[in-house]
Amino acid sequence: MTDVDRRASGPERREERGPAGRGALDLKTDQPHTARMYDYYLGGKDHFPADREAAEAAIAAFPNARTTARQNRAFMNRTVRYLAGEAGIRQFLDIGTGIPTSPNLHEVAQEIVPEARIVYTDNDPIVLAHARALLVSTPQGRTTYVEADLRDVERILEAPQLSATLDLSRPVALSMVAIGHFIPDVGDPYGIVRRFLAALPSGSYLVLSHGTADHDPGMEQMADIYRGRGIPFRNRNKAEVERFFDGLELVDPGVVLVHYWRPDGAVGKLTDMEVGIYGGVALKP
Repeated sequence: MTDVDRRASGPERREERGPAGRGALDLKTDQPHTARMYDYYLGGKDHFPADREAAEAAIAAFPNARTTARQNRAFMNRTVRYLAGEAGIRQFLDIGTGIPTSPNLHEVAQEIVPEARIVYTDNDPIVLAHARALLVSTPQGRTTYVEADLRDVERILEAPQLSATLDLSRPVALSMVAIGHFIPDVGDPYGIVRRFLAALPSGSYLVLSHGTADHDPGMEQMADIYRGRGIPFRNRNKAEVERFFDGLELVDPGVVLVHYWRPDGAVGKLTDMEVGIYGGVALKP
């Protein structure tokens, strides 16, 4: 899933209606799309031949792509349960939402705290086509959707949907799960995270996961597959991922491969080579 720009060409297009009465959306089905590729890894159905071809090429380079995607999804679920439960967070800002795959963030949070409020953000056409699935909240809580590129931090923070849903004077969980590796260095990923955090009060949290080739060079070969199809992909090592949390107080166990972050049970037979993504949660003091 990604908010980066992609330019598509060619005759094959599929159009769907957008949310809230929007016009037709150009899904650019002749071009591989990170959200649809991720959906393919997770065993979903929202993908097209170009996505399947690119995903299979990525799996050939990094056979554990499916395992990594599923462990990342499980990490997201566990972190939301922690934040809504133990940490007492009632507000969530999810950047780079991607295709809805149940349970979605709001479903996990509102199962624990029915009054939780969630703002989803993305600018991918496929996500807009599914936005209604993201807007089904409990009666006590609220969910909404902001269409914006993650790099346009001010547009997101100043969106009327956000101000109508979240109170930025109270703690917010900023979720940036499996999105940072789609931002090249020139895109200033660290600056983007800092700008979001600067708008959030003390007591807020950052949840972030990020691809790495630290344990299997196949992850870098997979990155080549993405880049060869016009999708930026930048693996980062552990120190580089930890840098996203500078100035914050990491929650135990810190930045780890995601299957080690407070697992529901024993990690089992998973090896470090099978899970090519780091994750962590940190408090803004």
